[in-house]
Amino acid sequence: MLLKVPEVLPAPVVTRIRSVIEQADWSEQRPVGALPGVPARLNRQLPEDGKAARAARAMVLDSLGQSVMFFTGALPKKIFPPLFNRYDTVANQFDNHVDTALRTWAPTGTQVRADIAVTIFLSDPREYEGGELVIEDHYGTQSIKLRAGDAILYPAANLHRVQPVTRGVRLASYFWVESMVHEDERRRLLYELDMSILALRARHGESAELARLTGCYHNLMRMWATT
Repeated sequence: MLLKVPEVLPAPVVTRIRSVIEQADWSEQRPVGALPGVPARLNRQLPEDGKAARAARAMVLDSLGQSVMFFTGALPKKIFPPLFNRYDTVANQFDNHVDTALRTWAPTGTQVRADIAVTIFLSDPREYEGGELVIEDHYGTQSIKLRAGDAILYPAANLHRVQPVTRGVRLASYFWVESMVHEDERRRLLYELDMSILALRARHGESAELARLTGCYHNLMRMWATT
C-alpha cells in the first residue's frame, strides 16, 4: 500500500525543523555503486548523533504521535528514529534499491524490521527540480513529489530511487516502521476499514451497525497483530 499522509508535519513545525537543519553541518554520502548489487548513492546526511538531528527528530516524532492517519496506516510497533537527507545539484541522487530488512539503531542497539518506509518532504516542490521519489510496485511505477510536511508510506520491500535534483535543494526526513501487522495487504484492509468507520461515525454518529464494524476491526487486529 502506498499511502499519502497530508500535513503529517504542520507548516509551523516544518519551518522550525528547517531552521534547525539548514544551517547544520551535513555529511556527504559519496557514490558506492561500483560494488555489485550496491546502488549509487550521492547525497548529504545530517549526522545522526548531532544536536540538529536530535532536535529535528524530536519534532518529527511528536507530530507523528498526533497523526491518526499515520497511526492507522502504519500501525507502528517500532519506529526507527527519523533521519534527514539533502539532495542538491552536486549531491543529487540515489539509484534503484530495496531497503535493508533489519535496521539497528547504533546508540541503543535497538533492531527494527523495516516493513514500511516513510519519507516526509521538507522542501516545497517549487523549491527544486527533479528529486522525485520513484517507487515500483505491482501496479506500475509511481513518481512522488509532495508538499512540505506531507509524508508517503510504502512497503520497504519495493524497489525505489530518488531522481537527480537539477535545481535547488530537496530536504526530507526518512525512516522505517516495524508494524504490528507485518503483511501489507492486511494493513491495507485494516486501514480501509478504520477510515470508513471514522467517516461513518463523523457523518451519522454511533449506531448498532457501526459498533459491529468496530468489533470486526478489533477482532481482525487480535488475529493479525503481534506486540
